[in-house]
Amino acid sequence: MIRWLSVCFVTGFLLAAAPNVALAQQDAEGFEKQDVLDKTTEFFGDTTQGLAEVIEKVFGDMGKPNAYIAGDEVSAAIGIGLRYGKGTLTRKDGSTLPVFWQGPSIGFDLGGNASKMFVLVYGLRNSEDIYRRVPGVYGSYYFVAGVGVNYQTDGTVTLAPIRTGVGLRAGVNIGYLHYAPEQSWLPF
Repeated sequence: MIRWLSVCFVTGFLLAAAPNVALAQQDAEGFEKQDVLDKTTEFFGDTTQGLAEVIEKVFGDMGKPNAYIAGDEVSAAIGIGLRYGKGTLTRKDGSTLPVFWQGPSIGFDLGGNASKMFVLVYGLRNSEDIYRRVPGVYGSYYFVAGVGVNYQTDGTVTLAPIRTGVGLRAGVNIGYLHYAPEQSWLPF
């Protein structure tokens, strides 16, 4: 009986510790906060207090990303919206992969914008695993000094797109982005 309880206890402990071990491993392999701040400063052109605060928030919420996407996107909506973009996925080892995204949205939303987008990627095991549909609620931004971020997840991979750009788009909507290896004008 004691042996059986010991086995149950050890098994329970290992199962409870497994997510923390995976997170620690991801953190060990991920980009440091200063590296991300340097990359985003280089990508967006200059550093702002708002950009630093957004990155601080994402690192506080999610830890170290194991990849990032740097790219551009355009979007527009009148109740129903569309979003298109392209960029490059970069891993910690320096390997890169082209990424295109497109997706529909629906909600209380009006306007259009063109943005530079820097996406912090979490939980990506293989680079090709970025090619998937990822749902999100847009309009649930953490917004500071012209820089915004929201979170998208499909339960395996979590994305934190950081956007800055021109245009005016206001509202709240739900939708998804389909990340793909090739550009498509069909948003589905």
